[in-house]
Amino acid sequence: MFNLLAETLVSALDLREHETGLHSKRVACHTLVLARRFTADPNVLQQIYWGALLHDIGKIGIPDTILLKPGPLTASEWTEMRTHPEKGFHLISQIPSMTDAANIILCHEERYDGSGYPKGLSGNHIPFGARLFMVIDTLDAITSDRPYRKGDSFDVAKAEILRMAGSQFDPQAVEVFSAEETVLREMVMLKCHQAFSL
Repeated sequence: MFNLLAETLVSALDLREHETGLHSKRVACHTLVLARRFTADPNVLQQIYWGALLHDIGKIGIPDTILLKPGPLTASEWTEMRTHPEKGFHLISQIPSMTDAANIILCHEERYDGSGYPKGLSGNHIPFGARLFMVIDTLDAITSDRPYRKGDSFDVAKAEILRMAGSQFDPQAVEVFSAEETVLREMVMLKCHQAFSL
């Protein structure tokens, strides 16, 4: 039931911001590849999957004039856009079975060095699932087509992820990214569109 709820919420967001749903499904299944390096606990994996899948759900509360704006955002528009992790947290934290997922949603824009938002958390203060997700989110962002540019290669994304280890990304998350390169490279090539089996 909760899987269906999560998938439905992502589909609802995708009605407003097209491509979000496919991006969310990809990063959710790719994040599990990294998470399985650390745990086989199905409950932990489920929370990480939900957190990654629903990471942008707070954008449902961002006005269309900002969310769908074709050009660059102004400073005030960026301030509003940066409220989406907290909006998402407030939505999903109401569901008792998704508490850990909600914390991943809240922290998915944080950075390992503390320069992210909304709270400026750093290092181990960021939930581990969120630290894994950050690497995968960057991988998908670089390798996916956007209306304003074509997606780049896996190697370009890999170079950026390795370069940002210790600043944007947890070095341990980057290490498992490298260890799972073969699997992730194939998944990026296939652009998976289905929920990854737990």
